[in-house]
Amino acid sequence: GEPMRETLPALAGPCEPEDLLDGVIFGAKYLGSTQLVSERNPPTSVRMAQAQEAVDRIKAPDGESQPMTEVDLFVSTQRIKVLTADSQEAMMDHPLQTISYIADVGSVVVLMARRKLPRRADTSGEKRLYKMICHVFHSADAQVIAQAIGQAFSVAYQQLLQASGIDPSQLSPSQDSRALESQELHNGDLAHFSKQENCKEVCIRKQKGEILGVAVVESGWGSILPTVVVANLMHGGPAEKCGELSIGDRLMSVNGTSLVGLPLSTCQSIIRVRSGRGDVTLSIVHCPPVTTAIVRRPDSKYPLGFCVEDGIICSLMRGGIAERGGIRVGHRIIEINGQSVVATPHEKIIQILTQAVSEVHIKTMPASTYRLLTGQEQPIFL
Repeated sequence: GEPMRETLPALAGPCEPEDLLDGVIFGAKYLGSTQLVSERNPPTSVRMAQAQEAVDRIKAPDGESQPMTEVDLFVSTQRIKVLTADSQEAMMDHPLQTISYIADVGSVVVLMARRKLPRRADTSGEKRLYKMICHVFHSADAQVIAQAIGQAFSVAYQQLLQASGIDPSQLSPSQDSRALESQELHNGDLAHFSKQENCKEVCIRKQKGEILGVAVVESGWGSILPTVVVANLMHGGPAEKCGELSIGDRLMSVNGTSLVGLPLSTCQSIIRVRSGRGDVTLSIVHCPPVTTAIVRRPDSKYPLGFCVEDGIICSLMRGGIAERGGIRVGHRIIEINGQSVVATPHEKIIQILTQAVSEVHIKTMPASTYRLLTGQEQPIFL
């Protein structure tokens, strides 16, 4: 049998999916938080070890003197908040897409969230590291809480898929309006995904054991549908010969196996396994390799709401004008208001951005695609 996960996780879980749209509250005791440095998507075994380390750091040696704060854990498809039980003040608030891992060990729940990208070390092939903040809680319902958070992810994905016209059969009116609310925020991404002419099935004829000839990269978090993007096509390979794939296309599934929301390494192995057997059918959303964000900035007093490091967007202010205009973390800025900044030094880019007002048009592409296209990195063809 196949070890791969065949489809999106089912919506099964301890909550009514509708309730997770508004949020569900669980009682727990907050034990403490600690910070770890980690790769973005380490294997589960590493995550489990990290969770255990967080628990060990926080647990008092005698287990008695540990002060516990009664809290309410608020879980929804948008965010996870920790509120003090008595005054209901928010102690923590993490957008759902920054949550990397949830572990439950007995009556303990560990919640791990990415802080943000630190300044990048030089890109000598080293893995980029993230600060993970780990919160540790105690609750008789530890397992239910962990399952509810997992379910919140499934429901959030389902909403995105439905909003993107991928499975509109169960669209309820409430979700319809939610999809429209988020429409203007994501730079027409949702509109793009829901246009039928952008979504197609591509059948690639190939021999058994022959490689497909595509290199893929992550779409970058902050992307409305997290999945892999075609970054390169091998010259003379089956994918290029079929003539229907372009750089920038998002791969939704391979021979019926969904890639949405899975880590890059998992997507790569699914593509390898599936394409080893002969012909391959890809379900794709045709997307231009370059995204244009439009940041509306009335005056230079307004913060643009993002940070740039070596031309790459490394962090984004939640709800700011940049996020609403469609700026993506992990993307390389290609041009600003029609002026190419590909060869422009960092200080000059910052100066151009600082002075830009009214409608700022910023063209970007995933940094990993950019590195492949400019020959800074060798593609791994699958």
